[in-house]
Amino acid sequence: MAGERRKAREIAMQMLYQADMGKQQPLEVRRVFWKSREDENGKQTVEPDTREFAEDLFRVATERSDEVDELIEKHAQNWRIARMAAVDRNVLRMAVAEMLGFRATPHPIVINEALEIARRYAAPESITFLNGVLDAIGRDVMKMRLG
Repeated sequence: MAGERRKAREIAMQMLYQADMGKQQPLEVRRVFWKSREDENGKQTVEPDTREFAEDLFRVATERSDEVDELIEKHAQNWRIARMAAVDRNVLRMAVAEMLGFRATPHPIVINEALEIARRYAAPESITFLNGVLDAIGRDVMKMRLG
């Protein structure tokens, strides 16, 4: 199950990356992305639960994109979203969306999962940056919930 959750997070990050780089609307991203995950018979190769969680993360990230990006810019000192590496900003968006939309998942798990995905896709020097930004956002989100 944990492996499927990470796979869903990875898929959500890939969908966000596709939307970002292709300047595509969420509906178009979904259509193209899931079509590319079909086998030669048109059958989905992604497990339904994995797809559902990926879709949920993508939906929260896109519907709350202004809030997500605002939190990222607030805590990524001296970094504007547009100047970040595309993988970095979309890993951050995926993780922040999970912090905001899935309160039951502890922030340390969200951060750890995001860093594991980043280790696969991002530059090695990005890991420290991502960890610092996500840790600060996690503390801020907790304060917002409590206050």
